[in-house]
Order: sequence, then C-alpha cells, then structure tokens
Amino acid sequence: MAELEVALVAADREVWSGKASMVIAKTADGDVGVMPGHQPIMSVLKPSVAVIKTIEDGAPGETLRVALHGGFIAVDENRVSLLSESAELSNEIDVARAEEALARARAGEFDKDSEAAAERAELRLRAAGRLTAQ
Repeated sequence: MAELEVALVAADREVWSGKASMVIAKTADGDVGVMPGHQPIMSVLKPSVAVIKTIEDGAPGETLRVALHGGFIAVDENRVSLLSESAELSNEIDVARAEEALARARAGEFDKDSEAAAERAELRLRAAGRLTAQ
C-alpha cells in the first residue's frame, strides 16, 4: 500500500504525524485531495476541517478530522505538511465550550470580533461532527 508521510503542525506544537493514504484540505484554490504520487503543491489553507485517512501497520487506520484555522499545505515526494497557527484534532475539542462560545458570539453585538469568534466556534463544532458545513 502506497503511503504519505504527514506532519500536522501548529504554532505551538506538533499536533500529529504519521502515515496516511489520503489528506483532504480546503485551499485558497478549492478542495484538494492528496494521495500517494500527488504532484508537488504549496498553497494557503482556508479555515476549514481537514481529513486525514491514517494507515496503521500497513492497513487502513482511523480517519482524523482536524479544525485548521488557516495556514499552509505543502506536498512533495509523498510528504504532506499541514502548517497552521492553530490546529485541533476532533477528539481534543471541548464541544460544550465551543457551543457556549458560539452562543456568546451570536448573542453579542455584530462586529468583527464576534463574527470571528463565531467562525472559530463553528469550525470546532464541524470538526467534532456537531455542526454540518454551510
């Protein structure tokens, strides 16, 4: 089975690294699905939920969902780097806290700060599977 070497890195930590069969991310140019043998690319990531289909012991593993708050993707020679200021695996997201943040943001005055807070909370809830994409 062909494999990708994936590194998911946030500004403050390595979030995840390992082998995968596919990475799906939203770039400034649209959605991109990366599989082994993909042509080299470098692109800006939009705030979105990325998907990593892992490989464990040569067999399909779990599917990771990641809230990416922007950043960059680089692909070259079956290596994928996802670099983001902030990245959260779905199992790291405090759903209750994200729901409270979304409610506070929606209840506040409509300004840039409340709009940005609502977008961050919605992204976390989509990654956790609690909110569908709009």
